[in-house]
Amino acid sequence: MSISLIERFVILAQQGEQQPQGWLTIVPYLPILLIVVLYMLLIQRPQRREQAVRQALLKSLKKNDRVVTSSGIYGVVTSVQVDADEVTIRVDEATNTKLRMRLASIAHVLGTDTTDKDIK
Repeated sequence: MSISLIERFVILAQQGEQQPQGWLTIVPYLPILLIVVLYMLLIQRPQRREQAVRQALLKSLKKNDRVVTSSGIYGVVTSVQVDADEVTIRVDEATNTKLRMRLASIAHVLGTDTTDKDIK
């Protein structure tokens, strides 16, 4: 029986294989580990920091703060109900038009409205 050329290469390759030992066993996984570490450092940490800043902004929201909603509506906060996840903003001084919306819809706090008639 004659052994084909491919079979000879397979036999030689099997004989020449040695199992890596020690730290060499993790070398093939290093690129994947590097990608995971970079993902955690570049994507996850900044998102967590932004979430913490946003939560602090929403918790510090109070009456007479000038705000901009995520849909671009400017208004002045008239009441905040954190437990109900609701905020009421006044959007028009002349007609005293108010909007009730979720607390999460507040995008930015511009400052405190000092010209409001409710300030004592």
